[in-house]
Amino acid sequence: QVQLVESGGGLVQPGGSLTLSCTVSGSIFNFYPMGWYRQAPGKERALVAYITRAASTNYTDSVKGRFAISREIAKNTIYLQMNSLKPEDTAIYYCRLDTPSAHYWGQGTQVTVSS
Repeated sequence: QVQLVESGGGLVQPGGSLTLSCTVSGSIFNFYPMGWYRQAPGKERALVAYITRAASTNYTDSVKGRFAISREIAKNTIYLQMNSLKPEDTAIYYCRLDTPSAHYWGQGTQVTVSS
């Protein structure tokens, strides 16, 4: 059974930094594309950052230059380094793994940016 487990969320002041982690169980990690998504209260879940099988990355415009997605194959883990955080970054952050036949989601981790 595939499981994705996120960690690293929390409360941070505006301008601060956090690093989120998402670890995938089993051998399914296999260089499949993965992404970070977020859902703010009253809003739909939306893509934040994505990393392809070839390790190309892309970002939603609002986080370009502030967030960075990366992966560590040996640990079956992807990361989201978040810098210069703003109150509007407050949301539940989810990771997702995309295979040709299915999408797998983590349970989410709360990020709150507030003074």
